[in-house]
Amino acid sequence: MIFRFLFKNKKEKIPGEMKYLVVGLGNIGSEYVDTRHNIGFNVLDELAKQEDLKFENLRYGAVANYKFKGKNLILLKPSTYMNLSGKAIRYWMQQEKILPENLLVIVDDLALPFGSIRMRQKGSDAGHNGLKNIQELFGHNNYSRIRFGIGDNYSRGKQIDYVLGKWSDGEFAELPLLIDHAIKMVKGFVTIGASRTMNEYNKK
Repeated sequence: MIFRFLFKNKKEKIPGEMKYLVVGLGNIGSEYVDTRHNIGFNVLDELAKQEDLKFENLRYGAVANYKFKGKNLILLKPSTYMNLSGKAIRYWMQQEKILPENLLVIVDDLALPFGSIRMRQKGSDAGHNGLKNIQELFGHNNYSRIRFGIGDNYSRGKQIDYVLGKWSDGEFAELPLLIDHAIKMVKGFVTIGASRTMNEYNKK
């Protein structure tokens, strides 16, 4: 399904402000707290903490509304589990009439070393189950994402254990600054756009 066919007028706006959907991918449940796969949740939780926002458990996820410099951001933490992330995103895109270019997904990335954070305007799912489901439901991968590097420091056959594992003590100590950087990228995305944000904030 192509996003542009979901709405009669792709230029539709809320009076005086544009709408954006910012999605942090992760899995619900206490066993997944502070795991590498849940970094998307962590970024949105920290943003909510800094801005005194409250998440409300609604259909397919926890949702918070954030107004920033004339923009209206819907923050979403899907409750569908990672493999069905696209279901939650599709619902909230339709519900809030979000344009495809105003979707931003925050996701963990094995292909990037820990400490590397990069925004991309499109790209393959690279084997990530959350991104794979989004592409399956939408029929394309032309949406922006923040790729948060988690590294690939695992032995053969241990990828799942690594991704669903807790951060090391050293990584955990560095997370606050990295999460703050990701938050700056979210704010940049809705104010100066993806291209300028990539130029100014992408960390190798």
